[in-house]
Amino acid sequence: MNTVLSPIESEFGTQHEAQAHDAWFRDRVLESMADTRPAVPHDQVVAETEAIIQAAEQRLSVGRR
Repeated sequence: MNTVLSPIESEFGTQHEAQAHDAWFRDRVLESMADTRPAVPHDQVVAETEAIIQAAEQRLSVGRR
C-alpha cells in the first residue's frame, strides 16, 4: 500500500514513508532508553551548546572584518 498523503495532513509523501519514519523513530527511542551511560544534566548541555554557538559567532565575525 503506497497511499499518497496530503501535505496538509502529513509531512511524508506516502503512507509507506510515514510508517518507515515511525519505525526508525521508535528504534531510536528504544536505543536511548536502553543506554546505560550516565545522564548529562540539562544545564550542562545548555552551557556547552552556548559555548559552541559563541565560538562559531566569533569565528564568523572575525571572517567578516
